[in-house]
Amino acid sequence: MPRRQILVVEDDAPIRRGVVDALAAHGYLPVEAADGPTAIQMALGKPVELVLLDLMLPGCGGLEVLAQVRDARPTLPVIVLTARGEENDRVAGLRLGADDYVVKPFSVRELIARVEAVLRRSPERPDDVQEIPLPEGVVDVARREVRFGDGERAELSERELSLVRYLAQHSGRAISRDEILTRVWQLDPTGVETRTIDMHVARLREKLRDNGESPVVILTVRGKGYMFFQGSGVGGQWSR
Repeated sequence: MPRRQILVVEDDAPIRRGVVDALAAHGYLPVEAADGPTAIQMALGKPVELVLLDLMLPGCGGLEVLAQVRDARPTLPVIVLTARGEENDRVAGLRLGADDYVVKPFSVRELIARVEAVLRRSPERPDDVQEIPLPEGVVDVARREVRFGDGERAELSERELSLVRYLAQHSGRAISRDEILTRVWQLDPTGVETRTIDMHVARLREKLRDNGESPVVILTVRGKGYMFFQGSGVGGQWSR
């Protein structure tokens, strides 16, 4: 099983190193940032599954980092690290969508317990699916194919299957091209031509019999990206 990647954002080098070492010792794959701009770039450009975020950062503060992360990746869990006496900042962080907070100084045991608890309830890893219902058929994940009611079948590439699974697992939410590059392609979207996403979506729509002119399964959300229509979502019946 791949190690779960956690971003540690802390400008105090000894504290950051201690957190990184603790996470690595417990089987996680930590990456680190020492300032706000780097934290934002890494949170949006790397396949991290949780952010440990200090609020006092150079470049831009932790609350600004949290706001930008929440806007771009609303389900990415964030645990705020604060010093004693910073109650107002903790409250502000929770209001911006932080999942939990840990007060410094904290023990390794407490930190790991909080990380495990937040990851358990995080929607960043939705339950896996074996079938995805469509208006005219179903995507069979195990067989990597689309089956239609008239008996026709269409084989999906690994990338096409990963794309439709990710969209279906997040049905009803607009998914940006950068998020697709990060979560499905496992690439840093910085400087990457996102036209490749559009071409894959076009081919996927064709295989799903989703009319490219008037799609009803994979919708284009202008200025944002793509959304799997929740009427066709995982475990649901098709309805408009």
